[in-house]
Amino acid sequence: MDITVNHKTYVVDEACSVEQLLGLVLRQEAKGIAVAINQNIVAKTDWSVHTLRQGDQVILITATQGG
Repeated sequence: MDITVNHKTYVVDEACSVEQLLGLVLRQEAKGIAVAINQNIVAKTDWSVHTLRQGDQVILITATQGG
């Protein structure tokens, strides 16, 4: 199934969780990241159980330091 992450399309397994998607897209540990799916924030505690659906629009927001 196709999932869009930050305007780039990825093909993932049918039973893909947010956590699995992050491993596929980032290929590293997801630290300092917020995830929104279809404009709704998904709590980090739900990443392993939130299953993605065909056509979901995922936005990854990375925390940056500055001032």
